[in-house]
Amino acid sequence: LVPQGPSMDASKKVDLKIIIIGALGVGKTSLLHQYVHKTFYEDYRTTLGASILTKVVAVDNTPLKLQIWDTGGQERFRSMVSTFYKGSDGCMLAFDVTDRESFEALDNWRDDFLEKVIPREQDFPMVVLGNKIDICDRQVPKETASAWCKEKDIPYFEVSAKNNINVAEAFETLAKQALTTYKGIFESYLTDSIKLTPNDKPKKSCC
Repeated sequence: LVPQGPSMDASKKVDLKIIIIGALGVGKTSLLHQYVHKTFYEDYRTTLGASILTKVVAVDNTPLKLQIWDTGGQERFRSMVSTFYKGSDGCMLAFDVTDRESFEALDNWRDDFLEKVIPREQDFPMVVLGNKIDICDRQVPKETASAWCKEKDIPYFEVSAKNNINVAEAFETLAKQALTTYKGIFESYLTDSIKLTPNDKPKKSCC
């Protein structure tokens, strides 16, 4: 029997859930709108809970529908935001290079996400974005952020939502990681589902 499930036919669209998390005011909404709509607005309202935007892209000849969840960064909404983690195929951690505290909060955001995502995988598809590199008042050196990401084995991108620097590259890198993981899980599922076990049948007794 062929198991019911998503097809890995390259012509079939794959739906992937991407979530972007990080401290309040780091520019998560701006990054998302720059990637999806190629627009930048200075005065976004604070995101309460989560909002969702979608974008269809092609990665390795596979059409992907990215469902990107933009989450609020206020501490009092942390428990609410964490309920949106489940079912994610990729996670984007964002901080503001002009705000040292937003960078220092990355550990907590990452740990909280890995603690709640099911199944927990230390190599879960993830990228880090250092936003607002267009602003001169920088507090987090590139070397510091790169070292943190290298230690965790997470790709790091210096980005600007305002000037559209490296935004698409960051999202596409995460999409490619998520697709690779998705394919691996799918193939493992197929293998486990079609295993035949004829030796498990009870042997007939001759007496």
